[in-house]
Amino acid sequence: MTSATRLRLGGQLRAFTLFEGVLMLVLGVLALLFPVLASVWATAVVAVVFLVGGIVGWIDNLMRARVLNRWLTFWRLVVSTLFLVAGFTMIQQLGSGLAAAAASVATLALAIGLVFLVEGGVAIGVSLSHRRIRGWGWGLVNGLVTLVLGVVILTMDKPALLGVIGILVGVSFLFSGIDLLTFSASFHDDDNGTATAGRVAAGTDGADPL
Repeated sequence: MTSATRLRLGGQLRAFTLFEGVLMLVLGVLALLFPVLASVWATAVVAVVFLVGGIVGWIDNLMRARVLNRWLTFWRLVVSTLFLVAGFTMIQQLGSGLAAAAASVATLALAIGLVFLVEGGVAIGVSLSHRRIRGWGWGLVNGLVTLVLGVVILTMDKPALLGVIGILVGVSFLFSGIDLLTFSASFHDDDNGTATAGRVAAGTDGADPL
């Protein structure tokens, strides 16, 4: 690949990265401005993922039933069935009116709070057991913050729970957008600068070498 081609591809990649970063920022701001709507959207995505995961799991288990242990096949089918039931129930609730949709969103928010609670406790335990390793304090802080978030979510009233998922999605999108606009864009700039410097050093930029 020639230097000119690398520069052109680098410029295209940088432009796409900047576009993606701006898009993530816009989506993040919208999610924070309309957290309930973002929560419903995120819940619908999770429901579809559960449904598809359950269907794929059933097909995979049936195809591999002859080579897997019976008990293993049974429990894998149980898990796939739970995914199917959860996905179908969530989709049905989202399409059954505001009250049912709100219940589905609140249930998912509570599940996230429980996950945060468990994850925070595990992170704290892991960090405390590795106190001899430099940087263990950051793991402790991460665990404490995650634990507190879990407790806050689990103690929220139902109306407040409706915006939790949307806020989390919005914050995640905002950080992703900032990362794309800063680190990734700068990285591609460095690539272009290195390539240009290489062309100048080789005397291939159209000017006579000194």
